[in-house]
Amino acid sequence: MRYHALACDYDGTLARHGRVNEATLAALDRAQASGCRLLIVTGRLLPDLLEVFPEAKRFDHIVAENGAVLYRPSTGETKDLGPPFDPKFVTELEGRGVNRISTGRVIVATWEPFENIVLDTIRDLGLELQVIFNKGAVMVLPSGINKATGMSAALSELGLSARNVVGVGDAENDHAFLSSCECGVAVANALPTVKERADVVTSKDHGEGVQEIIEQLLASDLAEFEPRLTRHHVVLGTTAAGDELALPGYGATVLVAGSSGAGKSTFATGVLERMLERKAQIVVIDPEGDYGEVEGLTSLGTSQQPPSVDQVLEMLQRPDQNLVVNLLGVDLESRPEFFGKLLLRLNELRRALGRPHWIIVDEAHHVVPQGRQPEPELPSSLSGVAWITVRPESVSSAVLSRVDHAVIIGEQPAKRLARFAEARGLPAPLMAAGDLAPGEAIFWHLENQRPRRFQTVKPHSERRRHVRKYASGELPEDRSFYFRGPEGKLKLRAANLTAFLQLADGVDDETWLFHLRQHDYSKWIQSAIKDQELAEEAARVEADSEDAQEGRARFREIVTRRYTLPA
Repeated sequence: MRYHALACDYDGTLARHGRVNEATLAALDRAQASGCRLLIVTGRLLPDLLEVFPEAKRFDHIVAENGAVLYRPSTGETKDLGPPFDPKFVTELEGRGVNRISTGRVIVATWEPFENIVLDTIRDLGLELQVIFNKGAVMVLPSGINKATGMSAALSELGLSARNVVGVGDAENDHAFLSSCECGVAVANALPTVKERADVVTSKDHGEGVQEIIEQLLASDLAEFEPRLTRHHVVLGTTAAGDELALPGYGATVLVAGSSGAGKSTFATGVLERMLERKAQIVVIDPEGDYGEVEGLTSLGTSQQPPSVDQVLEMLQRPDQNLVVNLLGVDLESRPEFFGKLLLRLNELRRALGRPHWIIVDEAHHVVPQGRQPEPELPSSLSGVAWITVRPESVSSAVLSRVDHAVIIGEQPAKRLARFAEARGLPAPLMAAGDLAPGEAIFWHLENQRPRRFQTVKPHSERRRHVRKYASGELPEDRSFYFRGPEGKLKLRAANLTAFLQLADGVDDETWLFHLRQHDYSKWIQSAIKDQELAEEAARVEADSEDAQEGRARFREIVTRRYTLPA
């Protein structure tokens, strides 16, 4: 379910002439019975609202005074979200001829045509206050407080995100909170400027318009309005013709596939940044420690301390918490089981609260490998997931069957896309052969589009790899280094740099020099560790080092200079 809360303005939206009719109340009851949380977000003073609307107890939270006061009907508790007004300000307004002044706990309000006097008084007194207009009302509040900030405080107490809220309003002071909601709705009687900026405009006015949107919410979760919510779409890049390619903000499942080192993680980081800009809650499953330095994400787990499922869920209690689940400390064989348990718990959280909005699974073949028995237990409804892998055919068919969008990066894109289509049981789409240029990718929407070439989004800041990842994490077998010796009699696996140095100290000189002279060390560092500078240093050691003991010492020096190794 996409929408878990309905937030409504009161006057002019829920109420006509200050009163809410019985049909609107009944619609609100139906919404609440479905599990939807109800909020009022109003410019009214709280005592005034409770006097004219005794049915306010139906609501989970009330945001009053245009975002400055939070009220919990179930307990009667009131919380100020800003400092109280300065009585000297009111005295000065009265002295300048302003009448019809009303004051709340935080707000000071009057009416037009006194707005210029209000603004002059704020300036003359040097106060940090803002003026908000509402159909002739002139509301003065502390800077930075509005309906959107007040609603955010209420949602935080409920454990909800604005990305799961339908907001309904009608006037100037509703702009901020409607734009912060996933779907902003204007009733038919709303001001023209509100209608222009709303995602949806009801055909009916006042409470009847609220009833209308509730009925659509209960019938379809507002799925019919998805094409209008382009402001939440996740831009992937731009075609040569200048067309933006994007994923819908809700309900998509995408596969990102490409050769090692082709830029999958760079592309994913750019997309992650766009998701974060749209206030989506994100969980990244990170088997190799690639995302620990992405700004806006908190990392859980290290190569020495694996994360637990309970820790992940505890950290996600806050709707603004975005998380990287680092699996370096989980051994390869245990990762599918760990991920399966985590995915089921994340899906439970989604059913209850609608988040996390996106789950990014890097190196998906590690956690949902093809051929593993039993098959992974996937939630019956699983979307909002990006699966990133080198080989689509190595990912569980149960996962691939849910994919509706594919992005292919790197060499041989036609071949890689054909393998994905075959794994899905689909005919391979027609596309030109040939590799992609750096920064290019192929986008395929499986339902109704042919594959399209595009230029990918770039990260705002370059991702810095986690320096411990290759020092003590466990690389997969196909990316580990193997000391085999000149006759291939050995098979000593180094799954990280620490193990490499330890094995290097223990192998015989002939084996060490055999790999040195073939430049195997620098090739491995470049292809598996993906550290170009270290690979270049290693190549220089290989080129001018003949003595095994000297070569080992120089390798240890160049590695430890760049990486912090465990004791």
